[in-house]
Amino acid sequence: MAAVGQYFDKKRGAAMGIAIAGSSVGGVVFPIALGKMLANPNIGFAWGVRIVGFIMLGVLVPCCITIRARLPPRKKNFLLLSAFKELQYNAIIGAAFLMIIGMFTPMVYLPSYAVAHGMSRLLASYLLAIVNAASFFGRVIPGILADKFGRLNSLLLAGLSTGILIFCWQKATTNASILVVAAVFGFCSGAIISSMSVSLVTVPKDPRNIGTYMGQGMFVIAFAALIGPPINGALIKRYHSFDESSIFSGTLVLVGSLIVLVAKHATGKGVLAKV
Repeated sequence: MAAVGQYFDKKRGAAMGIAIAGSSVGGVVFPIALGKMLANPNIGFAWGVRIVGFIMLGVLVPCCITIRARLPPRKKNFLLLSAFKELQYNAIIGAAFLMIIGMFTPMVYLPSYAVAHGMSRLLASYLLAIVNAASFFGRVIPGILADKFGRLNSLLLAGLSTGILIFCWQKATTNASILVVAAVFGFCSGAIISSMSVSLVTVPKDPRNIGTYMGQGMFVIAFAALIGPPINGALIKRYHSFDESSIFSGTLVLVGSLIVLVAKHATGKGVLAKV
């Protein structure tokens, strides 16, 4: 991802959106493939996971061999802790942190929610693939639009739409409505992933620092993905309902969206600028 960011400037949102969309393709293929392997008594869990690992190894090794950074690496300071003194950088990380805590709730619990509302387990098992399929377009299209209307603006709109959808998703109680929610949520949440990444790499003034800025930011944001699902799982278990989890997650995503305004202000161009 850092290498892609070095090769593009004006079209950076589109380029990174297309690159990030690759993970959506994997998100469609692997849940279905692994589900089939787990159901096959001749394969089972252990070899099912090994096969997935071998596939990933076969795809990633050629990538690691062929991908090259455009600029030579920085020779000093493995970390750039001074980045955390920049308001714009901290605001983007804070916004993304809150968004990620909340946006993973439907991804993890939508199948369980669907089964609880009468959907067959077979159809519910495909919901994650549907979310990721829609996420492919959610990562590419907003990335293209971000180059025209602003990367932070794209992140703001992605967060607002995702937060509102999380507030409303428990109102979907039929198979058709749940499938629609899965698709729309996939598109909106995919826009968060692509916009978050491209927003981080626009902060450093030296393109050679893109990898470090992204790595440091993603390190912090990763903890949000770690703590979000267990917190929401505890809420669902405690109240025997998805409503409290929906309110908690939707609120965090919307608050994260508002923090994007701080990042926009820190650019010095104003909150209404195309940044």
